[in-house]
Amino acid sequence: MKIGMQTRYVYIYTIGCQMNVYDSEHMAMALAPLGYLPALSPDDADMVIVNTCSVRSKAEQKAFSILGRLGDAKRRRPGLIVAVAGCVAQQEGSRIIARAPHVDLVLGTRAVHRLAGLVRQVESGRRPVVDLDMMDGPEASEALPAPADQAGVSRFVTIMRGCDNFCAYCVVPHVRGRETSRLPELILSEIEALVAAGAREVTLLGQNVNSYGAKEGLCSFPELLERVNTVEGLARIRFTTSHPKDLTEGLIRAFACLEKLCPHIHLPVQSGSNRILERMNRRYTRDHYIDNVSKLRNSCPGIAITSDLIVGFPGETEADFEATLDLVREVQFDGLFAFTYSDRPHAPSTRFSEKVSARDQGERLQTLLELQHGITFARNRALIGSVQAVLAEGFSKQQASRGRSEGALVQWTGRTPGNKVVNFDCSAGTAGDPEVRVGQLVSVRIERALAHSLWGVLDGGKTAAGRPRREVGHAA
Repeated sequence: MKIGMQTRYVYIYTIGCQMNVYDSEHMAMALAPLGYLPALSPDDADMVIVNTCSVRSKAEQKAFSILGRLGDAKRRRPGLIVAVAGCVAQQEGSRIIARAPHVDLVLGTRAVHRLAGLVRQVESGRRPVVDLDMMDGPEASEALPAPADQAGVSRFVTIMRGCDNFCAYCVVPHVRGRETSRLPELILSEIEALVAAGAREVTLLGQNVNSYGAKEGLCSFPELLERVNTVEGLARIRFTTSHPKDLTEGLIRAFACLEKLCPHIHLPVQSGSNRILERMNRRYTRDHYIDNVSKLRNSCPGIAITSDLIVGFPGETEADFEATLDLVREVQFDGLFAFTYSDRPHAPSTRFSEKVSARDQGERLQTLLELQHGITFARNRALIGSVQAVLAEGFSKQQASRGRSEGALVQWTGRTPGNKVVNFDCSAGTAGDPEVRVGQLVSVRIERALAHSLWGVLDGGKTAAGRPRREVGHAA
């Protein structure tokens, strides 16, 4: 921040996926040169940005609910700047202004790098400002520096934007544009800056990371992982999302060969019915998906596999839904994100007939979640007695709420290589010399399994080193 610049505060609501988290971080960094610092609450802010998601109707409704409250705030504080960013902004554009006249700025998904200039326009008296330009300028691919005060042990890095798959239910290609990949040199530069600022783990982001670089003739995704694997000081690599139709043998081998690549893959299946998969335009079959799972587990025994499922897609019969349940039983996912289908603007499935009733959708979702709950709990229980390499992220929520005292047990939280949350106890140590530090890889013996997490204790105070230890106890 320049000397003499007026200090102002910005609060960013982030709704939706990891890409929105990444974009919100970069919005905060882009505003810092204008004198904006992060606010603790919207009530303390001179500017509020709502970074929106339109993948599901509930996320869109949440965004407009927040905007409604901000209308009340602006009547009390007329100088407050209200901005809308993300997928709903791209989807609705100027219609947001008609619905919420107190909004000063509408910022599309490819305009994050232009935010500072747009805010200057608003501050100079022009309003509303709407930027929905989907063209990336040369500055869009530049890596912003990672200030120390925004450093974290685990960080996101976008490696590509947009999507070319056009699944029948999905709005992403329409609001985030066609697929484009960033140069590997810029990605590596950004990761090195994050590591220098304290990051120990990065998650590479893309709508379909498996197709990284293909259109531009860049290196393949497995080759990019190999390069990221060489970054000094980086302990772990994760990525999301991986489209099943483009999962390559090279990526499958990478789980066995790259010591920093965590043994976890999020592989959205969406349905267990071939008929529904075809209607969704997913371009793979149930057997193809199961074959991929088998190859992954043969290459990396114990790999954690999570997925997405849509319940009640138009035309889904009870037989189709039963096929989905059968697939879940066969694959035995470590975790599952399941949602009821909802029509989204621009998505072809909006025009499909044979819509499933809300009642049937709800009942099917509950059945699916109950099935997966039992599977997840069983897979967590299988880890009891194992020793896991856990990346310490900080005090657990329970510990943070109760404080700490010297010599007492302190509960930390972190994640295993397979992305399972672990809360673990250790002694507080002496003042100024904690036994565990943020960003440290520690060995934790798992003593108890819960529905969505694990609990353990430090394994003799030993620090984990070298290749992240593969989780044991899972059937291949």
